[in-house]
Amino acid sequence: MAKQLHRKFPNEQVKSLLKRYLSKEIKIGYILEILSIRRSRFFELLKEYRKAPESFSISYKRQKCTRRINQEIEENIIKELQIERTLIENKDMPINSYNYSYIRDQLWSKYRQKVSLPVIIDRAKKNNFYFPRPKRKSHDREVLTNYVGELIQHDSSWHKWSPYVEEKWHLITSLDDYSRKLLYAEFVEQETSWDHILALESVILRHGLPHAYYGG
Repeated sequence: MAKQLHRKFPNEQVKSLLKRYLSKEIKIGYILEILSIRRSRFFELLKEYRKAPESFSISYKRQKCTRRINQEIEENIIKELQIERTLIENKDMPINSYNYSYIRDQLWSKYRQKVSLPVIIDRAKKNNFYFPRPKRKSHDREVLTNYVGELIQHDSSWHKWSPYVEEKWHLITSLDDYSRKLLYAEFVEQETSWDHILALESVILRHGLPHAYYGG
């Protein structure tokens, strides 16, 4: 109840009651009933008020920081964030944001350290490993469809798809625009027209002929 007092009563009201008690205008029983506190708590408040009447406050102060973590864990969080930053800064990698859930998994798999996601994000913000979530923008190439099979979007991209490989590979994909289901995905070292023909053949044989087909 003592910690909740600041939520139920304004600071000035409690100060006024204590001041009037000291001037013998009101009795202790009246204050205990109004504030719903015990005598021991009342005398704690009275003692604090007598020390510094002007600066007296009933606002609850947290006694210890609940977000402190072991120094070794702190260092490992920064270490994994730095690894993630290296990938983001590598223009050959298709990564443009931090994956804090992955970092949480790495802390457990590498060091057997269990850390909550909010703590990792908090450390990322404090150490400049954080990108604010961008506002969503309408995509001028996005095609609105009404049913599955109305449009298949076909494209390819060339990246280093893993930090553990040296070379870039082409990823050829076909996506149903309405369901967002990936109908085809294949890595090829050298992209050719024949690779795209095979992708088209595979999609049509497995899923049927779409109403429209869009190649990026």
